Amino acid sequence: MSMRIKFCGAAGTVTGSCYWIEHEKGAFIVDCGMFQGSKTLKELNYGDFPFPADEAEFVLLTHAHIDHSGLLPKLMCNGFEGKVYATEGTRDLLRFMLPDSGYIQETEVGFLNRRNAQRGRKAVEPIYTSEQGATAAEEIIARDYQRWFEPGPGVRARFWNAGHILGSASIEVEIETGDDEERIMRLLFSGDIGPDHKLFHPDPDGPSNLDYVICEATYGARERPVLKPDARRKVLGGIVQQAMERGGVLVIPAFSVERTQELLADLSMLMKKGEIEERIVFLDSPLAIKATETFERHADDLEDLGLNGDLFQNPAFHFTRTVDESKAINNYENGVIIIAASGMCEAGRIRHHLKRRLWDKKNTILLTGYQAGGTLGAILEQGAKAVRIQGEEVRVNAHIQSIDIYSGHVDASGLFDWMMARKPVTRGVFLTHGESEGLEALRSRLVAAGFDNDRVIVPSLDDEVDLLGEGGISTRTGPRRLGHAGVVNLDWHNDLAQLSLDIREALEGAADERARNVILRRLRRALEEE
Repeated sequence: MSMRIKFCGAAGTVTGSCYWIEHEKGAFIVDCGMFQGSKTLKELNYGDFPFPADEAEFVLLTHAHIDHSGLLPKLMCNGFEGKVYATEGTRDLLRFMLPDSGYIQETEVGFLNRRNAQRGRKAVEPIYTSEQGATAAEEIIARDYQRWFEPGPGVRARFWNAGHILGSASIEVEIETGDDEERIMRLLFSGDIGPDHKLFHPDPDGPSNLDYVICEATYGARERPVLKPDARRKVLGGIVQQAMERGGVLVIPAFSVERTQELLADLSMLMKKGEIEERIVFLDSPLAIKATETFERHADDLEDLGLNGDLFQNPAFHFTRTVDESKAINNYENGVIIIAASGMCEAGRIRHHLKRRLWDKKNTILLTGYQAGGTLGAILEQGAKAVRIQGEEVRVNAHIQSIDIYSGHVDASGLFDWMMARKPVTRGVFLTHGESEGLEALRSRLVAAGFDNDRVIVPSLDDEVDLLGEGGISTRTGPRRLGHAGVVNLDWHNDLAQLSLDIREALEGAADERARNVILRRLRRALEEE
């Protein structure tokens, strides 16, 4: 008998969620996400899957975020012909999120190929196109929460509300082992778990008495104050007031799904109650606009939205769909709020707004979510004095502010409580979707609470585990697409970008032409020595 799990993403990092499970009657995949962060990490998106895509019978998706779903079209292009299962909310979101992901890739590759042509380099292809994204989304089959279904031979599954975003789920899976003494192996994939009392959603739920739990640890080392809705809106209202008093524009990079809708709902409520002055709010993201419309259609399934999602129907809100409408926002020098994707400032219209606004000290940039290492958002959050956007250096004079009151992830104590509610867990716990500090913090906390030290495992990328093994959990280390350091660290691309900015700053700050020449000679000498 054999049953194995392979950790093909979100192992030692927070993106690229993907698990390959083999058993006696077949194989399947849980999540098929895109890697985000450093260029080295993102290059994994272009390489081969670490499993035979054409041998998977089905895919189970925890939710619509691209780091959990974004390589689904590529999977289908690589021979996968099985079925894909998700909740109705996830399916509805991916009907426009996957085509948008393909469009972004086509756009970025087009820009890169123009630069490659100038440098005499070969053209590259996008991972998949917008059309392929749309085709993949149409293949998704929706299933209700807490209702068993049989996606393949010897397997049944059901979705549990995870409270993270619209349609998010933890996935309970039962696999027949063929063993007379123990015919069923019970696994739970947490997906991304939301906090209690989150806007729009009930508290996360899940089963207990499991063999294995694969649990996220995004905020495994971070505690957050519990803010009730009025207190959260008060914080946001104060930031808006301060930004307007600076005489500039408030720019908010926001994830298109959930974060944008939370911000719109709170801004609408603040204006309706007269707690902030009514201001024009530009939602400058076609993807976020479609997501907002989807939330309105699901208003009956969500909390806090009012009748038919009327909090989104505010006359101060302007949804800019076209490129020309987006460019017209540049005419506003002060007094407006701009919300645009992406939340980590890695793609989309937000980069144009940052390029236009970062240099001006009157403006405010508000980061409202997790910023993965190596992303532009993380670099801004860390206090960079200058950044490179679309190949150009931009000085950072704007006021950079970061808040953590809208996180869609439960904090350290919430993760621990969620895991304790899953007990007993008889065989083991795998901690994924986190960085080193969070993973180790949650692991230590679970061991201190009575979980077996040898059965709380932090797998590395591409590790394989025998789920039927007796005694301790046996991890098989095979070929790795990327070593641990490449997964967790910033790469040379980030170092080069920072070095370029540091050199320019040193040259501009030099006393005279002679001093600049000294700096340049030293740099040339260092290169020659190498």
